[in-house]
Amino acid sequence: MAISYAYIKLTGAKGLRQCADVAILNANYMAESLKDDYKISFRGDQGRVAHEFIIDLNEIKKKTGITEEDVAKRLMDYGFHAPTMSWPLVGGLMIEPTESEDKTEIDRYIDAFKSIRQEIREIEEGKADKTNNLLKNAPHTLRRLMSDKWDFPYTR
Repeated sequence: MAISYAYIKLTGAKGLRQCADVAILNANYMAESLKDDYKISFRGDQGRVAHEFIIDLNEIKKKTGITEEDVAKRLMDYGFHAPTMSWPLVGGLMIEPTESEDKTEIDRYIDAFKSIRQEIREIEEGKADKTNNLLKNAPHTLRRLMSDKWDFPYTR
Protein backbone atom coordinates (compact mmCIF):
# COMPACT_ATOMS: atom_id res chain seq x y z
CA MET A 1 0.00 0.00 0.00
CA ALA A 2 2.77 2.47 0.86
CA ILE A 3 4.52 1.85 -2.46
CA SER A 4 1.29 2.50 -4.39
CA TYR A 5 0.66 5.68 -2.45
CA ALA A 6 4.21 6.88 -3.04
CA TYR A 7 3.91 6.12 -6.77
CA ILE A 8 0.65 8.07 -6.98
CA LYS A 9 2.07 11.03 -5.06
CA LEU A 10 5.27 11.12 -7.12
CA THR A 11 3.47 10.71 -10.44
CA GLY A 12 0.79 13.30 -9.72
CA ALA A 13 -2.58 13.76 -11.39
CA LYS A 14 -1.15 14.76 -14.78
CA GLY A 15 1.36 11.89 -14.72
CA LEU A 16 -1.29 9.32 -13.75
CA ARG A 17 -3.48 10.47 -16.62
CA GLN A 18 -0.54 10.10 -19.00
CA CYS A 19 0.20 6.60 -17.62
CA ALA A 20 -3.42 5.58 -18.20
CA ASP A 21 -3.44 7.03 -21.72
CA VAL A 22 -0.25 5.17 -22.67
CA ALA A 23 -1.49 1.87 -21.18
CA ILE A 24 -4.73 2.19 -23.19
CA LEU A 25 -2.79 3.05 -26.34
CA ASN A 26 -0.48 0.05 -25.83
CA ALA A 27 -3.39 -2.35 -25.31
CA ASN A 28 -5.20 -1.12 -28.42
CA TYR A 29 -2.04 -1.30 -30.52
CA MET A 30 -1.50 -4.90 -29.42
CA ALA A 31 -5.14 -5.91 -29.89
CA GLU A 32 -5.19 -4.44 -33.40
CA SER A 33 -1.90 -6.15 -34.24
CA LEU A 34 -3.22 -9.55 -33.14
CA LYS A 35 -6.84 -9.37 -34.36
CA ASP A 36 -6.15 -11.29 -37.57
CA ASP A 37 -4.55 -14.16 -35.65
CA TYR A 38 -6.71 -14.38 -32.52
CA LYS A 39 -10.25 -13.61 -31.46
CA ILE A 40 -10.19 -10.50 -29.27
CA SER A 41 -13.15 -10.44 -26.86
CA PHE A 42 -14.90 -7.61 -25.05
CA ARG A 43 -14.32 -4.70 -27.42
CA GLY A 44 -16.30 -1.52 -26.89
CA ASP A 45 -18.86 -0.02 -29.27
CA GLN A 46 -16.10 1.55 -31.36
CA GLY A 47 -14.03 -1.63 -31.45
CA ARG A 48 -11.54 -0.49 -28.82
CA VAL A 49 -10.30 -2.13 -25.65
CA ALA A 50 -9.42 -0.51 -22.35
CA HIS A 51 -5.99 -0.90 -20.70
CA GLU A 52 -6.21 -4.68 -21.21
CA PHE A 53 -7.62 -7.09 -23.73
CA ILE A 54 -8.69 -10.71 -23.82
CA ILE A 55 -7.52 -13.28 -26.35
CA ASP A 56 -10.23 -15.94 -26.59
CA LEU A 57 -8.65 -19.35 -27.32
CA ASN A 58 -11.83 -21.43 -27.00
CA GLU A 59 -12.25 -22.06 -30.76
CA ILE A 60 -8.57 -22.99 -31.06
CA LYS A 61 -8.94 -25.31 -28.04
CA LYS A 62 -11.92 -27.11 -29.62
CA LYS A 63 -10.11 -27.53 -32.94
CA THR A 64 -6.61 -28.47 -31.74
CA GLY A 65 -6.62 -29.24 -28.02
CA ILE A 66 -4.23 -26.32 -27.45
CA THR A 67 -5.21 -24.55 -24.24
CA GLU A 68 -4.55 -21.15 -22.75
CA GLU A 69 -2.06 -22.88 -20.44
CA ASP A 70 -0.17 -24.29 -23.44
CA VAL A 71 0.11 -20.83 -24.99
CA ALA A 72 1.18 -19.33 -21.65
CA LYS A 73 3.89 -21.99 -21.22
CA ARG A 74 5.10 -21.42 -24.78
CA LEU A 75 5.42 -17.69 -24.08
CA MET A 76 8.06 -18.64 -21.49
CA ASP A 77 10.19 -20.06 -24.32
CA TYR A 78 10.09 -16.58 -25.84
CA GLY A 79 11.19 -15.01 -22.55
CA PHE A 80 7.83 -13.71 -21.32
CA HIS A 81 5.88 -14.29 -18.12
CA ALA A 82 2.53 -15.94 -18.58
CA PRO A 83 -0.45 -13.56 -18.73
CA THR A 84 -3.57 -14.00 -16.61
CA MET A 85 -5.32 -17.21 -17.69
CA SER A 86 -9.05 -17.99 -17.76
CA TRP A 87 -10.10 -14.76 -16.09
CA PRO A 88 -12.40 -13.04 -16.71
CA LEU A 89 -13.02 -15.42 -19.63
CA VAL A 90 -12.53 -19.15 -19.21
CA GLY A 91 -10.24 -20.23 -22.04
CA GLY A 92 -8.82 -16.76 -22.46
CA LEU A 93 -5.62 -14.86 -21.83
CA MET A 94 -5.81 -11.35 -20.40
CA ILE A 95 -3.02 -9.13 -21.73
CA GLU A 96 -2.26 -5.98 -19.74
CA PRO A 97 0.56 -3.94 -21.25
CA THR A 98 1.60 -1.20 -18.86
CA GLU A 99 2.64 2.35 -19.53
CA SER A 100 6.26 1.38 -18.92
CA GLU A 101 6.52 -1.02 -21.89
CA ASP A 102 8.35 0.48 -24.85
CA LYS A 103 7.35 -0.21 -28.44
CA THR A 104 10.27 -2.56 -29.06
CA GLU A 105 9.21 -4.84 -26.20
CA ILE A 106 5.55 -4.65 -27.19
CA ASP A 107 6.46 -5.60 -30.78
CA ARG A 108 8.57 -8.49 -29.48
CA TYR A 109 5.54 -9.73 -27.50
CA ILE A 110 3.30 -9.40 -30.57
CA ASP A 111 5.85 -11.31 -32.67
CA ALA A 112 5.90 -14.11 -30.09
CA PHE A 113 2.11 -14.39 -30.22
CA LYS A 114 2.18 -14.42 -34.02
CA SER A 115 4.84 -17.17 -34.01
CA ILE A 116 2.78 -19.18 -31.55
CA ARG A 117 -0.28 -18.77 -33.78
CA GLN A 118 1.73 -20.18 -36.68
CA GLU A 119 2.72 -23.16 -34.50
CA ILE A 120 -1.00 -23.67 -33.77
CA ARG A 121 -1.78 -23.53 -37.51
CA GLU A 122 0.71 -26.33 -38.06
CA ILE A 123 -1.34 -28.46 -35.66
CA GLU A 124 -4.59 -27.41 -37.40
CA GLU A 125 -3.12 -28.38 -40.77
CA GLY A 126 -1.81 -31.73 -39.53
CA LYS A 127 1.84 -30.71 -39.96
CA ALA A 128 2.46 -31.04 -36.21
CA ASP A 129 1.23 -33.73 -33.82
CA LYS A 130 -1.73 -32.78 -31.58
CA THR A 131 -0.11 -34.10 -28.40
CA ASN A 132 3.65 -33.98 -29.07
CA ASN A 133 4.32 -30.43 -30.25
CA LEU A 134 6.07 -27.22 -29.31
CA LEU A 135 3.14 -25.93 -27.28
CA LYS A 136 2.24 -29.09 -25.37
CA ASN A 137 5.90 -29.69 -24.47
CA ALA A 138 6.66 -26.09 -23.43
CA PRO A 139 8.47 -24.68 -21.67
CA HIS A 140 11.72 -25.95 -23.14
CA THR A 141 14.11 -25.53 -20.24
CA LEU A 142 17.84 -25.16 -20.62
CA ARG A 143 18.33 -28.63 -19.12
CA ARG A 144 16.01 -30.14 -21.73
CA LEU A 145 17.59 -28.17 -24.59
CA MET A 146 21.14 -29.18 -23.61
CA SER A 147 20.36 -32.82 -22.92
CA ASP A 148 21.86 -35.57 -25.08
CA LYS A 149 18.37 -37.02 -25.31
CA TRP A 150 15.86 -35.28 -27.62
CA ASP A 151 12.71 -37.29 -28.26
CA PHE A 152 10.63 -34.61 -29.92
CA PRO A 153 9.47 -34.50 -33.56
CA TYR A 154 10.87 -30.97 -34.00
CA THR A 155 14.36 -29.48 -33.81
CA ARG A 156 15.79 -27.73 -30.82
